Amino acid sequence: QVSLVESGGGLVQPGGSLRLSCEVRGIVYNPWTMGWYRQAPGKQRQLVASVMRDGTTDYVDSVLGRFTISRDNAKNAVTLQMNSLKPEDTAVYYCTLATSPPVWGQGTQVTVSS
Repeated sequence: QVSLVESGGGLVQPGGSLRLSCEVRGIVYNPWTMGWYRQAPGKQRQLVASVMRDGTTDYVDSVLGRFTISRDNAKNAVTLQMNSLKPEDTAVYYCTLATSPPVWGQGTQVTVSS
């Protein structure tokens, strides 16, 4: 049984930073793309960033230059470093593994507010 365990998140002031981490459990070799999605109240879930096993990354335009996704294949983990946070980044963030069907983490709340 594959599962994703997330950590990080919380409350931060605008301009601050947070780091989200996600550990993959239940598999040894992970060839799949991993990503972070977010869902704000009343909005659809959107892909924020993704990273392939070879380190190739992709970002939604709104986080370019502020967020960095990285993965550690040896630890079977992915992180999302979020800098220069804005109130509009407030959402529940979900880690995902791009299997078919995809595997989702439980979600972690990120709130950016003064």
